[in-house]
Amino acid sequence: MPGLSKEEVKVSVEQSTLIIKGEAKKESEDEETVQRYSSRIDLPEKLYKTNEIKAEMKNGVLKIFLPKIKEEERNDVISVNVE
Repeated sequence: MPGLSKEEVKVSVEQSTLIIKGEAKKESEDEETVQRYSSRIDLPEKLYKTNEIKAEMKNGVLKIFLPKIKEEERNDVISVNVE
C-alpha cells in the first residue's frame, strides 16, 4: 500500500471475512487524486483466532498476522477411539 500511512488503512473482520481498506486523498495545485485499496479474504471458520489478529505497517508494506488455532484447541475436532 505505497503512499498510504497507517492512519489511512483499516483492517477489520466481519463474520469470517478479513477486510482491508485504504484511502488517501492527495491534492496538487491543479487536481485532486484519490488512492483506494480494498481487499476481502474469506477465513475458514474455526481455523483462526480472529480476536488475536494483528496488523503492522512499515514503509508502505502492510503485514497481517493471523494466528491459527492449534488442532488440539479446536472444539470442532472430535477424537474417536478405535477398538
